[in-house]
Amino acid sequence: MTTPTRTRDRRLEVRTTSEERELIDRAAEASGTDLTSFVVEHLTDAARQVLADRDRFMLAAAAAAEWDRINRRPAKELAGLKRLMQRPSPFTE
Repeated sequence: MTTPTRTRDRRLEVRTTSEERELIDRAAEASGTDLTSFVVEHLTDAARQVLADRDRFMLAAAAAAEWDRINRRPAKELAGLKRLMQRPSPFTE
C-alpha cells in the first residue's frame, strides 16, 4: 500500500533500538511502501485514534443502532427540572 505523493516540509526525527528499527523496516517492506510513508501513515493513524475520543466517538454497527434507537425515544417531562429552569437565576442582580 503506497501513500499518494505529497510535499513534506517538516522533519521528524525518531530514535529507536536496533530491534525496533529492524521491525519497522521489515513491516514497511512487507507493506510495499517506503519507510517514510509507512511511518507517517501509522503515526497519523495512531494520532487520530488518540484524539478521536476528544471530539467524536465511533461505534460498532450494533452499538450505533442501539444509540439511534435510544435517541429516537420521546423526551420525558421532568417536572422538577422544569420548575428549576423557571426560577430566576441567583447570578443576576
